[in-house]
Amino acid sequence: MNTRTLAADQPIGVFDSGMGGLTVLRALRAAMPREHFVYLGDTARLPYGTKTAATVQRYALQAAGRLVTLGVKAIVVACNTASATALPAVQAQFPDVSVFGVVEPGAAAAAEHGGTVALLATESTVRGGAYQRALMRRGVQKVQARAAPLLVALAEEPSAAPHIQAAIIGDYLSGLMHSADTLLLGCTHFPVFVQQIELQLAGRAVVVDSATTTAAEVAASIVPRAHEDRGEITLLATDGAERFRRVGARFLGEPIHRVELVDV
Repeated sequence: MNTRTLAADQPIGVFDSGMGGLTVLRALRAAMPREHFVYLGDTARLPYGTKTAATVQRYALQAAGRLVTLGVKAIVVACNTASATALPAVQAQFPDVSVFGVVEPGAAAAAEHGGTVALLATESTVRGGAYQRALMRRGVQKVQARAAPLLVALAEEPSAAPHIQAAIIGDYLSGLMHSADTLLLGCTHFPVFVQQIELQLAGRAVVVDSATTTAAEVAASIVPRAHEDRGEITLLATDGAERFRRVGARFLGEPIHRVELVDV
């Protein structure tokens, strides 16, 4: 994160490969209800989690650049894959904007519980090892990681039968949670399954995601708007605006009335 005093009037930019980052936006709005936000979902090129590091970095720089043209005072890289792969590049490219990722706050929250941490994330995030390194720096001695690419698609298909969801979640958790004390959800799509995951874990481990801790970090670093009114959100997508509006409401936790299509 770039450390500087932020102006109060401009919106905060948030981007993700698709709709999953709306879970982070939801936490940001809960922590800073008076702030304006601009959210960009790169739905034309998702998922980032199966792309190479070079491709993710290029996409992240383009998404961040689009937000900068809109005059944002800060950028939250809500995508775990982009945070793990491209955060330093985004910070270097846009030194006049404070840039926050989700990996370090998520790792910090998981490390507070101690013991062995199990990481459920995308292929690219697991392969890149950013979460594992961040956890080890905080004293976690053992990290078990597993990629769960099917959960990304499943999160965006709310019509999937509950028994199908339960079977897929159970398959990913099997073999991962035998000795873990904490399960870290390393993808913004995964919090929509928290209830099902906690049901299957039956109290054997604490479930952590990075949205709340990221929101707290951003809130502590900005000058808040002085207005009493609730801030506005602008939602942008690079493809599938109608699907984004319909399915995205599941992640944001409130109805979505308008999504604007943009190029990056």
